[in-house]
Amino acid sequence: MAGDSHRTDSGIEIGPLYDASTLAGWDPATALGAPGEPPYTRGVYSSMYRGRLWTMRQYAGFGTAASTNQRFKFLLEAGQTGLSCAFDLPTQMGYDSDHPRAEGEVGKVGVAIDSIDDMRTLLADIPLDTVTTSMTINSTAAILLLMYELVAEEQGVPSEQISGTIQNDLLKEYIARGTYVYPPRPSMRIITDIFEYCSKHVPKWNTISISGYHIREAGSTAVQEIAFTLANAIAYVQAAIDAGLDVDDIGPRLSFFWNGHNHFFEEVAKFRASRRMWHRIMTERFGAKDPRSSMLRFHTQTGGSTLTAQQPLNNVVRVSVQALAAVLGGTQSLHTNGYDEALGLPTEEAARIALRTQQIIGYEAGVADTPDPLAGSYLVESLTDEVERLAWEYIERIDEMGGAVAAIEAHYQMDEIEQSAYEYTKSIDDDERVIVGVNRFTVDDEPEPTVFPIDPALERGQRERLAAFKADRDQALVRARLDDVAAAARGTQNLLYPMKEALRANATLGEVSDALRDVFGVYQP
Repeated sequence: MAGDSHRTDSGIEIGPLYDASTLAGWDPATALGAPGEPPYTRGVYSSMYRGRLWTMRQYAGFGTAASTNQRFKFLLEAGQTGLSCAFDLPTQMGYDSDHPRAEGEVGKVGVAIDSIDDMRTLLADIPLDTVTTSMTINSTAAILLLMYELVAEEQGVPSEQISGTIQNDLLKEYIARGTYVYPPRPSMRIITDIFEYCSKHVPKWNTISISGYHIREAGSTAVQEIAFTLANAIAYVQAAIDAGLDVDDIGPRLSFFWNGHNHFFEEVAKFRASRRMWHRIMTERFGAKDPRSSMLRFHTQTGGSTLTAQQPLNNVVRVSVQALAAVLGGTQSLHTNGYDEALGLPTEEAARIALRTQQIIGYEAGVADTPDPLAGSYLVESLTDEVERLAWEYIERIDEMGGAVAAIEAHYQMDEIEQSAYEYTKSIDDDERVIVGVNRFTVDDEPEPTVFPIDPALERGQRERLAAFKADRDQALVRARLDDVAAAARGTQNLLYPMKEALRANATLGEVSDALRDVFGVYQP
């Protein structure tokens, strides 16, 4: 299957020709509707990009809060319209930079944030009343959101005015990525607590970005990406309803995060099918009445796993193809990868070219002039229908297993992804699938690329700042507030209220995480 050049990455066979007979019996009124109208196949807004382009949100984060703040300003000056922050592995896993398990990882794959003081530095001179911020964070999402809210309050920006997104998608961590801390069921409680808290206090914030991106990066097909992600979304909505929330209180703030890969037409079809499926899920399964609840709004990032260390400039073309598919598929925001990201963090040059790629598509290519310009294409509509059909088969199987959490506990999604990843890799190793510059069209003596440098003194400096922060606080007050967090975890109180007070008292990210770890335990697969 994988080696057949006339099949998509999901194994869907591509015929030699598509014509009117391909769509015999196909009804555009029910399959498409108008842009901005159910079932939203053609996009969630009536004019899409004609009035306003997608948010150009380049992912950034490395080293210290100060160095990442400088990169944020560089990108904003270059024309970026929203921030997107990557955090280092210790921050993602709930460890401060002075923890033994953080050694060697501080600031490496994102920015180190240990305290509210780091968050102040990260956001210095950033107008939080106008800039939207996406934070790729999951297990510690509540902590980073509360730090962001506290810093906004210090800037005089009310919580009701700040806007952005936290990823906050723990189920995909168990499936594909691995930056989980607590077991699945306590993690679901934290997620629903965030839903409730934000509906009351941070109403413009997208409380979850339900992510297919990392599922795809782990080796899934396009069909598996949307099927497993939508199954996770079903679990989150059901958990919120079970916790007493109304579907239309949380539905409008749910967002999604898709991957952009190389099979151009399948990717366009995937984006379109996912909108149609979500509309059906929210209206038929959950009875949502607010139209915003059934609009699938999504961010796209081009496929990191498709980038090659060999001939890295080839990645500029790959990213362009993937970004164009995301735009023609109707994305609400977009990150384009730097061409050098198979080698390390993106250099300023690579980040600028990645942003310019979006700007050229948006301002020069003409593809933003009308919504869903590929609508009615025999191939695209056929693929959209087939991607949807196959994705429903997966969702029905997961439903039969008792839902996404039960399927994760049975290792179902992981086994399916591992099989797909194996078949994909084998097709490359067997030269059945062409990867330009890797198994065909190679060159000898490639020039040595420029790799983004990480200062080895960074970790020591971060630990010294953290030690000074901890020394200059009311230790008894910190202890009391952390005890409140643990007490809430043992009970049924919304966790975000005592967590916010602990952070206000200068407890660190690692200390708040430890208070929860002591009660919830640590997940061992």
